Amino acid sequence: MSTARTGRLAAIGAIAASAALVLAGCSTGDPLDSGDGSNDAGTIVVGSQAYYSNEIIAEIYAQALEGAGFDVERNFNIGQRDAYLPALESGEVDLFPEYTGNLLQFYDPETEATTSDDVYAALKDALPDGLTVLDQSPATDQDSYNVTSAFADEYEVNSLADLAALDIPLTIGGPPELEERPYGPSGLESKYGLTVSFEATGDTTVEDLVAGTIDMGNVYSADPRIQTEGLVTLADPEGLFLASNVVPLVNADIADEVADVINAVSAALTPQGLVALNVQSTVDEMSSADIASKWLSDQGLA
Repeated sequence: MSTARTGRLAAIGAIAASAALVLAGCSTGDPLDSGDGSNDAGTIVVGSQAYYSNEIIAEIYAQALEGAGFDVERNFNIGQRDAYLPALESGEVDLFPEYTGNLLQFYDPETEATTSDDVYAALKDALPDGLTVLDQSPATDQDSYNVTSAFADEYEVNSLADLAALDIPLTIGGPPELEERPYGPSGLESKYGLTVSFEATGDTTVEDLVAGTIDMGNVYSADPRIQTEGLVTLADPEGLFLASNVVPLVNADIADEVADVINAVSAALTPQGLVALNVQSTVDEMSSADIASKWLSDQGLA
């Protein structure tokens, strides 16, 4: 157990013990039963990256815990992993939305795991003592290949594996470095038997995809434009991309106490749902608090 949390829980324990003695002198009931439904974990500190999508998930965690009777403190916009992982390891922060593949590579740069289940299993083994992960979510924030809905409908494709049966030339677009990445043209050929042409589209990948100058674009799976531009994210059954599912990273000493609440959130958060949340932030300009409150209500978790 971390030093910071040990001190915090010890203080809470001392207060609880004093209260129990007082109650024991004036009641014949159970002196440890406060009857208010409160939790035993103390204040849960929820953190987030300086990234709107990550903050939305963190706010969902925070409101879900508050709804379950936990005291919650928010420590959002901390920064990148070199800033917030030490805070988690020291106990200054208790709970953080993370991404399985990227976090695994941080702790194990040589990992060969790519599929969702393999990455999740490897991550649990790679984490340092004192940290663990709860259930991963179906939602992802990772590299993905997308096509327009018109293309998907015309050729009846929803997976990269479906493309192998098409007898048409295919051009993919993305940042210049994609051409040499293992999930670029060479990866598509080795994993799916696809021969494709490459176009360096960079920041205009989505625009080029919608305009039809490329057939398939490398877009992050939680990009709001997937919804606003009607794109279709193709499934990747062979693990071409490193899977990076949303996953709650938590201090091991409170994991059991918050698991039921946070695992319910993870189960309800879908890939399309995460994109929709991001649209509410970037397009509708809703606050993270309002987005989280509405989502929890819509999912029956409020």
